[in-house]
Amino acid sequence: MISQVFILSSKGDHLIYKDFRGEAKSDVVNVFYQMVTDLPADQPPVLMTHEGLHFIHVRQGGLYCVATTTANVSPFTIIEFLNRLTALIKDYCGSLSEKSVRMNFALIYEMLDEMLDYGYIQTTSTDILKNFIQTEAVSSKPFSLFDLRSVGLFGAETQQSKVAPSAAASRPIMSSRGDQEGKNEIFVDVVECLTVVIGSNGVLMKADIQGEIRVKCYLPSCSEMRIGLNEELSIGKSQLRGYGAAVRIDECSFHQAVRLDEFESYRILKICPSQGEQTVMQYQLCDDLPSAPPFRLFPTVERDSGDRLLIYLKMRCDLPPKSYAVNVSVTIPVPKGSVSLSQELSSPDQSAELQPSCKVIQWEIPRFPGGAQLSALFKVEVPGLSAASLLEVGPVCMSFELPKHTCTGLQIRFLRLSPAQPGPSQRWVRYLTHSDSYTIRI
Repeated sequence: MISQVFILSSKGDHLIYKDFRGEAKSDVVNVFYQMVTDLPADQPPVLMTHEGLHFIHVRQGGLYCVATTTANVSPFTIIEFLNRLTALIKDYCGSLSEKSVRMNFALIYEMLDEMLDYGYIQTTSTDILKNFIQTEAVSSKPFSLFDLRSVGLFGAETQQSKVAPSAAASRPIMSSRGDQEGKNEIFVDVVECLTVVIGSNGVLMKADIQGEIRVKCYLPSCSEMRIGLNEELSIGKSQLRGYGAAVRIDECSFHQAVRLDEFESYRILKICPSQGEQTVMQYQLCDDLPSAPPFRLFPTVERDSGDRLLIYLKMRCDLPPKSYAVNVSVTIPVPKGSVSLSQELSSPDQSAELQPSCKVIQWEIPRFPGGAQLSALFKVEVPGLSAASLLEVGPVCMSFELPKHTCTGLQIRFLRLSPAQPGPSQRWVRYLTHSDSYTIRI
């Protein structure tokens, strides 16, 4: 089924390479990276084909995780395998990053040997793999409550590292918690991925939310965990529940270990959590947003005297006043002949630069409070500027993270453990929405 599996850094460095069937040429890694970098879009297609070889990839933590195949197989199966592989790397290594992969390459190769046999998937279960994996993980510390550089949220990468103290065969899921290891803790994360396209007239043209509920357990023993969701949660458009503003999703799926006998009536998920990370529920909302998009852009593009192009952007954050966005990055394509940039930004913590290699302006906003409005004036020197050059400006693409916020409104009402845990225990419920593709046409 799978011919090769390899992991690349964002710069194309080869971190992991495993050939199972010998069906591809030796330069297949360079071919894939060349195909990705040659594409003009920011989001390359998940499935690409070159000379009869299919490339299927996911990108997480700034890394390309790629599988190749020559067979006519379901791409969704391979995508699910790659997502499970990245989750296992986070479980064992504490984080998914270039550094953690380099530090644990022997462990990852051993994982691949156990997960695949001649390219056929054998298992992706943590509970099964822990009986066979012998290599000790090298994890990083200290732990950060919100590692916003990675959607996984667990195990922030730092400059200081240590070898995990216990044998991987007896305790495969290595925590990056340093001196906090051994405490009774459980994390429930609601993570949503937002895709939006807004037309030049400000009308919302496309909206899509992909979400999941993740559980990461450090409890020594727990026979059952009950997760209560919004009582007014409705699935599909046919029927709304509750008396207030209902929370709606179009479809959802659950981990095979989740028991749903109380879900239909009380919206309660019941599961027996195991050590490590599990995705207990995945859901989707298509072609609709319960509230206004997080950001609105009001652009003005005009030609100044000579060869100067003026781009004035006024941006509004439509989040609630107590919410905020972080790591906001705005990418504005400019004419190919652009040579220099001067800017006037509305606050000193912002920054902007012209990237000559890809001819875009990168506007960085570290923190954007809800209800606030920011502006930027960019003056771009374009030798030989013409009316046709104005058509090369845009569309604007944004990336951002919204901590403590879900766009669907999905919330955790309660988190109950049975039996009660001995000694003090901590339960963390966290929310994060991040952008997958947020495009505004101008």
